[in-house]
Amino acid sequence: MTNSQLLINILGWTGSILFLLAYALVSLKKADGDSLLYQGMNIVAGAFLVIYTFTLGAYATTGLNAVWVAIGLFTLGRRWLKRN
Repeated sequence: MTNSQLLINILGWTGSILFLLAYALVSLKKADGDSLLYQGMNIVAGAFLVIYTFTLGAYATTGLNAVWVAIGLFTLGRRWLKRN
């Protein structure tokens, strides 16, 4: 396994773990669904998984994760606009 393949795999696993941790935080009522923590974890996880799935050629999953990131950014943007 090359260094770049190892890095891609690390991104994939990290993204998967972040998604699960974010879901657990919301499920256990430790974070709100529109919180910076939850949405930030989802955005980072989704971005990592976009890179991972794109390199694997899993384009449907790449699209799903890209939309997940966009939803997170939209949610945080809407929240920021309401505060200002």
